[in-house]
Amino acid sequence: MSKTYLFISDVHLGLQSKEEEKLKERLLVKFLAFAKDNCDEIFIVGDLFDYWFEYKRVYQKGFFRTLTALQDITEAGIKLHYFIGNHDFLHRDFFKEEIGAIMYPDPSEFILNGKKFFIGHGDGLVKNDNGYKILKAILRNRFLQKAYSIIHPDLGVALASGTSKSSRDYTSSKDYGEGDGLLESAKKKIDDGYDYVLFGHLHKRLFINYKNGSYINLGSWLDEPCYGKFTDLKFEIVEW
Repeated sequence: MSKTYLFISDVHLGLQSKEEEKLKERLLVKFLAFAKDNCDEIFIVGDLFDYWFEYKRVYQKGFFRTLTALQDITEAGIKLHYFIGNHDFLHRDFFKEEIGAIMYPDPSEFILNGKKFFIGHGDGLVKNDNGYKILKAILRNRFLQKAYSIIHPDLGVALASGTSKSSRDYTSSKDYGEGDGLLESAKKKIDDGYDYVLFGHLHKRLFINYKNGSYINLGSWLDEPCYGKFTDLKFEIVEW
């Protein structure tokens, strides 16, 4: 029997003004309630939060309704797959232990309804982005993260927010050239036998058929909220 899989990417909770965030979270919580009743598994393909830093006994304030909605999903027996993005990567064990999410620091492969998927946020795959790759290696270093966690949470979260903004400003201002590293990576994966390659990160909604497979990017909830749906051997992008 065919299962139903849903996908979202790049919501960036915490990026916009307080009023915009209220509206965005309300829309997201409605989607998560819909997902709880209409899918077997859900994939968050990175950057659910615009920044996330989690201490051993403290996690950051805000978006309680989103966290509760995610826990409702796992308690209903639905698998929650969470790919760590370039903005919300400073996780410890809260999402795994308290919410029940399956966390992925790197792209992974899945067999969904008999089709082979390669799924990841996509950061580090963009062409001509060696500066980010170096920054990623530094920020994801476990020793440095432990050292950072000594800082008081009020200051630590503020610094994490500032780092996230700097990363976004760097990404938006950088000229990556004409090539699309994500598309090139997707084509290589399809050549290797994958049926679908799904990334986020670019904030550009794409559905590109290539040979016997497809490359999909869900874009960003900042511009056009939507979700991916795969069931009955058909993948579609649905407006929300």
